[in-house]
Amino acid sequence: MTKQYGFLIDIKRCYGCKTCSMACKSENQTPPGVLWRRVREYETDGPNSEGFISMSCNHCDDPQCMKVCPADTYHKRPDGIVVQDHEKCIGCRMCIMACPYNAPVFDPQEGKTSKCNMCAERLDEGLPPRCVASCPAGVLKFGDIEELRKIHTTDWAVLEARYHMPDHRISGPNVVIIPADK
Repeated sequence: MTKQYGFLIDIKRCYGCKTCSMACKSENQTPPGVLWRRVREYETDGPNSEGFISMSCNHCDDPQCMKVCPADTYHKRPDGIVVQDHEKCIGCRMCIMACPYNAPVFDPQEGKTSKCNMCAERLDEGLPPRCVASCPAGVLKFGDIEELRKIHTTDWAVLEARYHMPDHRISGPNVVIIPADK
């Protein structure tokens, strides 16, 4: 693998407009109720605060969805993007149960799961993911994860405690998160 793509999320810039989520939905024509990128509201103590975090698939180093899928639906591209062959999905939801970030989404109408593919088709055309391109506040950035990590080092202990994020050692998410107080 020559590089690993990832996202940078600057929580302090996010004001919860959900433009990223709606742009993703529009770009990927997901069915009603299926959101690949979700803007979650959070509350913290010490200091008391409210805010938002935009999350989707983190295209992990050790994708749990890929490990458990009995239909061999998932694979990792050479650029690190975890993609799903939707035609192979049998709708067992094992990927949903295994993903610590709740990235795969089940569509009860179709009886299958799907998830963010980082707009792989757009990337192949030299365009950024739609969520990144549409964010009016510059909350989301995209690129080689090592370059993004040079911008900011994620303090996982703070994220896990303050924002109730899962233990990053489970899957090795390729995301950099700048907390609201940085």
